[in-house]
Amino acid sequence: MTETIRIRPARTGDVATVKTLVAPLAGQRILMAKETVAYYESLQEFRIAETGDGEVVGCGALHVMWEDLAEVRTLATADAWRGKGVGHLLVERLLEDATALGVSRVFCLTFEVDFFRKHGFVVMADQTAVDPVVYSELLRSHDEGVAEFLDLARVKPNTLGNTRMIRAL
Repeated sequence: MTETIRIRPARTGDVATVKTLVAPLAGQRILMAKETVAYYESLQEFRIAETGDGEVVGCGALHVMWEDLAEVRTLATADAWRGKGVGHLLVERLLEDATALGVSRVFCLTFEVDFFRKHGFVVMADQTAVDPVVYSELLRSHDEGVAEFLDLARVKPNTLGNTRMIRAL
C-alpha cells in the first residue's frame, strides 16, 4: 500500500458511503444488506478507513454480544482498494477496540476464512463458545447477527456457505 490510510470512528455523514461499500457485497450475498436506520443505530460500532484526502475506502464494525464476546461485522473495502491492506487495518483496529472494551473473544461469520486466519481466528467446531446460560440469554436478542451466531433456523438462508470463526484476545 503506497498511500497512508487512517482508521477513525464513523460519523453520521458516513452512512451513505457505508451503504455504497456494502451494496455490491450484499448483492453477491457476502454481506447482509441493512436498512439505513440500522446503520445509524449502530454507528458507534463502526470504524472508517479513509485516505489522506478523506476518501472513504473501507468500513467495519464491532458489535458486543455479551460480557466476553463481540463480533466483527460489515467489513467492506472499496473495489479499487481490495488487496491493499485496508481490511487488515480495519480488523486490527476492531480487535484493539474489543480489547479496550474488555472483550476476550471476537467472532465473525465469513466467506473469507484465510483472511481471518491471518488475524488469529480459528474455525469454530461447534457452538460451545458460549455456555448454556449465556446461550439462553442471547436467544432473547432481537439482533439478526446474534441469531446468526447462534445458528438459529430462521437465519439459515443468510448464513449458508459462511464459516463461523472465533479469536481469543
